[in-house]
Amino acid sequence: MDKVKINLQNCFGIGCFVHEFDFTNSNSVLIYAPNGIMKTSFAKTFDCIAKDDKKNMPKDRIDNEVDPQYTILADEVPIKPDVIFVANAEDSSIDASSKISRFIASKELKKEYDGIFKLLNEEKDKFIKKLKEVSKSTDCEDEFINTFKTDEKSSFFSCLVSLEKDIKIEHERLDFRYNDIFDKKGHVEKFLDKNGGLIDQYFDRYTSLLNNSSFFHKSESASFGTYQANDLIRSVSDGAFFEAKHHLILSDQTDIESLESLKEIFENEINRIVNDEKLKKTFDSIDKAIGANIELRTFKTTLEKDNSLIVKLKDYNGFKKEVWLGYLHELKNEASELIAIFKDNKTRLEELIRKANKEIDIWNHIIDIYNERFHVPFCVRLANQDDVILKEKTAVLEFDYIIEEGRDPKRQNRTQLLEILSRGELRAFHILQILFEIEARKKDNLEGLFIFDDIADSFDYKNKYGIIEYIHDLHINSRFKMILLTHNFDFYRTIVSRLNLPSDSVFMATKGTSREIICNKGEYRKDVFSHFCSRASEKKIFISLISFIRNLEEYKEGNKSVTYKTLTSCLHIKPDTSTISAQVVCEIYKNGYKKCNNLDVEFKDRNIKEIIYEVADEICEEDFVNEIQLENKIALAMAIRLMAEEFMIKKLNGQIDLAAITKDQTRALSEKFKESFETEYDVLRILDRVNLMTPEHIHVNTFMYEPLIDMSVEHLLDLYRTVSALSQNCKSVQKNEQTV
Repeated sequence: MDKVKINLQNCFGIGCFVHEFDFTNSNSVLIYAPNGIMKTSFAKTFDCIAKDDKKNMPKDRIDNEVDPQYTILADEVPIKPDVIFVANAEDSSIDASSKISRFIASKELKKEYDGIFKLLNEEKDKFIKKLKEVSKSTDCEDEFINTFKTDEKSSFFSCLVSLEKDIKIEHERLDFRYNDIFDKKGHVEKFLDKNGGLIDQYFDRYTSLLNNSSFFHKSESASFGTYQANDLIRSVSDGAFFEAKHHLILSDQTDIESLESLKEIFENEINRIVNDEKLKKTFDSIDKAIGANIELRTFKTTLEKDNSLIVKLKDYNGFKKEVWLGYLHELKNEASELIAIFKDNKTRLEELIRKANKEIDIWNHIIDIYNERFHVPFCVRLANQDDVILKEKTAVLEFDYIIEEGRDPKRQNRTQLLEILSRGELRAFHILQILFEIEARKKDNLEGLFIFDDIADSFDYKNKYGIIEYIHDLHINSRFKMILLTHNFDFYRTIVSRLNLPSDSVFMATKGTSREIICNKGEYRKDVFSHFCSRASEKKIFISLISFIRNLEEYKEGNKSVTYKTLTSCLHIKPDTSTISAQVVCEIYKNGYKKCNNLDVEFKDRNIKEIIYEVADEICEEDFVNEIQLENKIALAMAIRLMAEEFMIKKLNGQIDLAAITKDQTRALSEKFKESFETEYDVLRILDRVNLMTPEHIHVNTFMYEPLIDMSVEHLLDLYRTVSALSQNCKSVQKNEQTV
C-alpha cells in the first residue's frame, strides 16, 4: 500500500477532499486540522466504509439534495473495507473482546482441539436426542446440567461422568412427561413450597399406612414400596419361580403360591392405601389447591393418574435426580459408550489446554504494554481464559478497580467500569480495546490502513506519551499505514519528532469557501523560533518576532527592563511608540540573540508602527492569504490592537493617563471607553472582538501555538478591516471638527 488516493465529496460536512497520500518514504502521515475543519467527518467517512453497511454509508446530513461520493484507492485498486480501521478513543461502542481469542492459541492447537471437540459434540448430540425421546424434556441438555451441576463450570460431560456408577444401578422409571412436574418456570416448585403443610400431611399418612401394611414397609434404613413390589412382580412374571414350587411368605405368614395371588395382594394393598379416607381427604385438598392455578393444569393431570407421586415430591430436587437416573438407566449402554469416548479424549484435551496456556504471550504482552504505558485506576484480567483459548468463546474481561493504595481492589465488569471512570480514564480504557483490535490484525498478518482521530485528546501527559509510543511501534510495521489526525499542536510536534516524519508526510488542513479541504505542507514541525529567525529580514517576519523576543526578554530580565519596555511600546500605543524605528528593534534582535547576529533590514529607518500597519494592509490585498502561516495572524493581530488603541485614545481625548496603565492596556482603555461611550453599542462590540481575538496572537509562548494556528485568518482580516474603517471614520470626524 504505497499510495492511497482519496476523493470525498459531500461526506459529513466535507464538501470536497481530493488528495493522494504517499507512503513510500513513511508508513505514517500526519494532518493537523483545527476543530471544525475535517477530522470528525474524515474519520466517520472511513468508519462507514470500513463497516460496509449499505444502510449507513457516508452522506451529507444537512443537504439531502447533493450526492455523496467516496472513492479510496490503494495503489490504484479500490481499498477493501476490512483493511480500514478507525481508532477513536471517544468510541465506547468498540469492544474488541471477540478479537482476543484470535491471538491466544496457535492454529495447529485449535485445529486439533476443534476436531476432538467436534467429535464429542456429535456423539453428545446423538445421545441427547435419545434422552429427549425418553424424558420428553423440552430442553434436555440444560435441564440435565442444572440438575447435577456442582458449579458454574460444570458441563454435560462432567455431570454425566459423575453419574457413571449410578447409571448402572436400576432406578424406578416413571411414566410422565418430565416438564409436567419439573416445569421450566418453576410453578410446581413454588406450589410445593407454598403448600408444604398439605404435602407433609399426605406424606405422614401415606408412611403410616405403609408401615401398617402386611405387604409394604417403610423405615429409615430400607423401604419396600410400590416400586420394589412392581420390581418383584416383574422378576417372577414368567411363572418359572412358582412352577418350581417356590413360595413367598409375607411377614404375617401369608403363603403366596402363584403369580396371580401376588398380584391380587399387591392390588388390594394399593387400593387400601389409596382409598384411605384421611389420605383421600388430604389428596382432595391438594388437588383443589392445584386446580386454582391454571399454570399447574398438566401437573394436576399427572397427579390424578398417580397420586402416590405426592410422596416423592416432598424432596423435589432429590426426586428430580431420581427421575433422570431412571431415564439414564434405560439408556445405560449408550451413556457408558459416551462416557468412554469422553474419557479417551479428555487427557488429550487437557494436554492441549496446557499447551495453549503457554501460548498466551501476546495477551500478556498487550496487558503489559497497557499497564506500563497508561495510567488508569484498574488492572485487567481475563475471566474465562480456558474458554477463550481453545473454544473461541468471546472473552469476558474483568477489571480490578483500585480505590486507593493499600486497599483491596474492587472487581468490576465492563459495564460497571464505564459508569465510574472519568472522561480521560474512559478514553484510556477505549485505547485498550483499540490495542486488542490492532494486535489481532498483527497476529493474522493483515494489512491495515489505520485512521487515528485525535487519539490523545483529553489525556494527561503520561497517557499521551503512552499512545505516542504505541503509535511509534506501529509506524515501524511495514504492513500498517497510518493517517494521524489531530488538533493538538503539542501532539502534532511530538509525533513529527518521535516518528521522525519527513516533510512530505506532514500536513496542515484548511477549508476553502466551498467546503473544500486542502492539505497544505505542515509548518512549524520543529523550533518555531528558529523558523522565524531564519527569515527575520522579511517585514512580516520581522514584526512578528517582536512578540517572541518580548516574551523571552520578560523571562530573562523581567518586565522592568528597558528592552522589554521598548518592545511593549511596539505592541501598545505608548508615549514613545511613534519614535521607535525598525533599527531600534533590529539592534535588540542582534544584541540579544545569536540567531539574529547578522540581521540587516532595508526598512530600518522607518517607524515600527507604520510598518505594522503597512504589512497588515498588504496581507489584506493578497489574493490568497495563507491560513497556516503564523506571521499573517500575528501581524494582523498587532495592527488590530494598535489601531484600536489609537482610536480609543483619540476618542477619550485625555480622559485617561497612559503612563498610569501598567498592564492589560487594551482592556483598561476599553473599560474606560465603555464608561464614556456606553451607548455606542456597535463600537463597543468591535472593541470586545479586539479583546477576545488578539491577546493570544501577541503574547506568544510555547503554549500559544495552538490558538495561533486554530484561529481563522479570515476572522482577523475581517476584524482588521472593521477596526481600520472605524479608525478612518474617527479621523474624518476629527478633521471635519478641526475645519469647522
